Amino acid sequence: MTASAPITQDVMTFPRKLPDGPTNLVGLTRDQLREALLGAGTPEKQIKMRAGQIWQWLYQKGVRDFDAMTNLSKDYRALLAENFVIALPEVVTRDVSEDGTRKYLVRIAGGHEVEVVYIPETDRGTLCISSQVGCTLTCSFCHTGTQKLVRNLTAGEIIGQVMLARDDLGEWPEPGRQPNEEGRLLSNVVLMGMGEPLYNFENVRDAMKIAMDPEGISLSRRRITLSTSGVVPEIARTAEEIGCLLAVSFHATTDEVRDKLVPINKKWNIAELLDVLRTYPKVSNSERITFEYVMLKGVNDSDEDAHRLMKLIKGIPAKINLIPFNEWPGAPYQRSDWKRIKAFADIVHRAGYASPIRKPRGEDIMAACGQLKSATERARKSRKQIEADAGLGE
Repeated sequence: MTASAPITQDVMTFPRKLPDGPTNLVGLTRDQLREALLGAGTPEKQIKMRAGQIWQWLYQKGVRDFDAMTNLSKDYRALLAENFVIALPEVVTRDVSEDGTRKYLVRIAGGHEVEVVYIPETDRGTLCISSQVGCTLTCSFCHTGTQKLVRNLTAGEIIGQVMLARDDLGEWPEPGRQPNEEGRLLSNVVLMGMGEPLYNFENVRDAMKIAMDPEGISLSRRRITLSTSGVVPEIARTAEEIGCLLAVSFHATTDEVRDKLVPINKKWNIAELLDVLRTYPKVSNSERITFEYVMLKGVNDSDEDAHRLMKLIKGIPAKINLIPFNEWPGAPYQRSDWKRIKAFADIVHRAGYASPIRKPRGEDIMAACGQLKSATERARKSRKQIEADAGLGE
């Protein structure tokens, strides 16, 4: 199948080479790493071996200092230090919720900031990462989406979020020891943070290929979930070029309502979205698609909505992830009552679909879905600005 032309936006992607400085190795694909090493003077006959050694130091052992790469000669380590850096996003603040959720505010090149959230559970540890600074989609229920899109993240800035979380969790193997694949603290990655991942496809793809590489971080593709609001032409590419699990921000059962909640629906409506989703599990060999459905009181939470949803997704291997709305100051919606959420879930369950109700996590540190970067932005605004943003001004 021929891949469709990439969907682009008028946003800046920061180059891999820092201004007037050495190249950052973090985020380079294997081919790009080989090219960079060749350009720095590595003998051609050694390229494959050297790239493999450096790859393992970076992504299997978490080493950041060329001098610690002990299977490389002293002279070669000096050559690397002269031409390259190993740089991750900088952690500005780290907040820990009462439920154990960790939220990191990280600074990237250009002084921009994004947030990363780690959610510990009994059987897994999930890291929610960002793909853009801000967001262009303006979904009306999502406070993260009220922040203006600034630029795409590079592959290095995306995989760097995974690496800095592993730093904080102490999950790199001790020197001389092999990685322990059992009982990982960071076992799952979800691209559900700031931004629309499919509007930054190439960088997301390259970063996730690094995450899945068996000689590095070595996450199974079934441990990675990409969440999209419905960039239809890029969904097929995701199946072919990444093959991870897919989650769709669905949130409504009619075009009229979804146009308001998820404005991208005006470009690719529910019928077009469902058409491409029907082929996704087969192409990517994924088990099922997750339909994310935020529960908004009196908007999309009726029994009729639940029954209509079942008809729409018939024939698609799926689970429905019901998300109680995470309210924020000035939000135009309210969270559905618990009784209503439960009734909706029961209809879905009786139709034969899993219908877990997502337990809100990290609300006390504004780390829940749709809240990323919200508290940070508000803390930097005056009361007058906050009231104006919330529509409370005169």
